[in-house]
This record gives sequence, structure tokens and C-alpha cells, in this order.
Amino acid sequence: MRTVRPCGDTGLLVELDSLDDVLALHATLAADPPSGTVDLVPAARTVLVRVASAADLPGVAADVRSREAGEVADRSGSGTVEIAVTYDGEDLDDVAEHTGLSRDDVVAAHTDQLWTVAFAGFTPGFGYLVGSDERLHVPRRASSRTRVPAGAVGLAGEFSGVYPRESPGGWQLIGRTDHVLWDLDRDPPAVLLPGTRIRFCVA
Repeated sequence: MRTVRPCGDTGLLVELDSLDDVLALHATLAADPPSGTVDLVPAARTVLVRVASAADLPGVAADVRSREAGEVADRSGSGTVEIAVTYDGEDLDDVAEHTGLSRDDVVAAHTDQLWTVAFAGFTPGFGYLVGSDERLHVPRRASSRTRVPAGAVGLAGEFSGVYPRESPGGWQLIGRTDHVLWDLDRDPPAVLLPGTRIRFCVA
């Protein structure tokens, strides 16, 4: 089901049933944006479509309602981004226990699949990555940490993520990377843009 609602004076909020639906709709809109579109912002169950003026809203709404879902495409602009990880996270043993895998199997599962940035949020440069191996679906920690270092790699629910800067956080930490994911001197500043494909490897 796809519901299109007004959002402010120059926006439409498209509500969808699942993250897969979000990825598919975002892919087709990003490949061929409706006339008047200035920005697309995916989230877990919605896509926000920002337009240039209120006059564009009726046409964009009609276009969005009529669109067929597209194939999720790599939007990194330079192929798959490889991120080297040292797998020594504080929660690696807990993840192994929760999943019934060994530590090595957790690492293998994390590195053997291709991840896609579904959407960004929480803090600048943080991407919510989705993969294909459901064995790595684990709950958040019962209590959040007050300090998670930049570069920490974690799991929570169906997502993996990399903390781009030091911040509080409740994800299960399985490793760390030196890859710089957010840099204001870079264009764009973020590495993990929606649609970007990620491959983790052992550092």
C-alpha cells in the first residue's frame, strides 16, 4: 500500500508498508525524479519528496502514485565502497551467543554479504545498512552506552551501521574501522548515501 500525504508547503510524505517498498520506490524516483522534485529523503517506512514550489505538488503526487517500484540500484557513483574492519567489538561475543554463531562465523556473515544504505539519520553521516543474511538480526543493547567511538561498527535489528563520530549509542558493537565516513571538506561530506552499496572486509 502507498499513501501520499502533504507535508508542509512544498513536500509530500509517501507512506509504505515495508523497508523493501521504501528501497524500491526510492530507487525508481531517484533514477527519474518527477518534474519539480528537489530532494528525496528515505526513512524506514516513508519517502519524503521535496518539491520546488507548491504549484508542483499535484503533478508530483500523481506521478508518485503511478510509479512502479524499481530495482534498487547502486548510487555511490563509484561502485561498491569497501570498508576495512577490525572485528574486536565489545559485543561480538554477545552477538555470537544471540545468533548461535561463532565469532568467526559472525565476521564471515558480516563480510560475505553486500550491504545497501537504506536511509541516513541519527547523526550526520550515519547510514542504516541492510543486508541479506537474517542470522545477523539482533536486538539493540538493553542499555545504551554514553560514548561510542567514531568508526565503531555495530548491529541493531535488521541493520548494520558505522558510527561516523563519537556519540551515545545502543547498537551491538562488533568491530571498528578507520574509514572516514563524514568530512565537511568532501563533496558530498557523507560516504554512506542512500542507495550506496557497501562491502565490509577484515582489516
